[in-house]
Amino acid sequence: MRFARGLSDLAAMLGGMKQVAPEADRAIANVLRQQAGLITRYQALTAGMSEAALRHRIRSDGPWRTVLPGIYLIHNGPLAGGQREIAAVLYAGHRCVITGLSALRSSGVRAPMTEIVDVLIPQESKRQSAEFVRTHRTIRMPERPIVANGIQWAPVARAIADVARIGLEFSDFRELVATAVQRDRCTVGELAEELRAGPNRGSVLLRAVLGEVADGIASGAEGDMRQLVKSGGLPEPIYNPDLYVGREFLARPDLWWQDAGVAGEVDSKEWHLSPDQWQRTMERHARMTAQGIFVLHYTPKQIRSDGRRVLAELRAAIEEGRRRPPLNIRAVPRR
Repeated sequence: MRFARGLSDLAAMLGGMKQVAPEADRAIANVLRQQAGLITRYQALTAGMSEAALRHRIRSDGPWRTVLPGIYLIHNGPLAGGQREIAAVLYAGHRCVITGLSALRSSGVRAPMTEIVDVLIPQESKRQSAEFVRTHRTIRMPERPIVANGIQWAPVARAIADVARIGLEFSDFRELVATAVQRDRCTVGELAEELRAGPNRGSVLLRAVLGEVADGIASGAEGDMRQLVKSGGLPEPIYNPDLYVGREFLARPDLWWQDAGVAGEVDSKEWHLSPDQWQRTMERHARMTAQGIFVLHYTPKQIRSDGRRVLAELRAAIEEGRRRPPLNIRAVPRR
């Protein structure tokens, strides 16, 4: 098993090992170097350290710290970098697969921070949850986990499904799924397959959010707009379609009412208002209005706190748009 080195100065932390035989000293130092300053009881004893020497290092005021049962850190400070995940693997065993929020962050998906590391283990494993490691026995271990630095990580769709079963606030989970899909970390089809293959327990949250994302919802704020549109009795729009004039691509608005030629835009600072993205938003606005489209912009705050006005403005625009001849614009729903 290969782990990335996570310590800046391992040599400085090897003090106190002079009581160990030189061969054992070198073997232990090699393990610590490979495992970012972490070692198991079995590894230490196998390398040649005596029981007495190990007890001396992990005593209450000793140089090593017990971070999990049988797992030791070479210093008394907090776990840093990827040490928490490495410790989890050393504890749960080489067949384990890290899932949940830790796996999502490792795949580049923006996810809430947590000190808990969720680990999938085979059904027959007897390893229990301990400290910051939460084990999940399963008969459905990922067939093709992502392997990085010697650690197995659950694919994004599986990690998301496991987060749904572990539990997360609806709005946070919706943002998580929308982010992963929008940034091509997984597809709606992969999430749907996880929903079909996984247990029913905890599937309600994934099922609800998957329905939104399948409709084209690309962010949490758009999900709030979708709920507002449904509760307000507005005609159902198309979410994030590609609009064309002839064969030329025009724009991809957040919401689109085809028969009225009305586009709704959710201008979230996080999603749309960096300087470059804001310029592109304005250019898209100009292209759509030049084709006769009524474009209405709303912030997430307006959607949450002033929904009645948002609904009234959209309803008025839709009614006005329906009174004019249809626009020569073709909409292709997002897949």
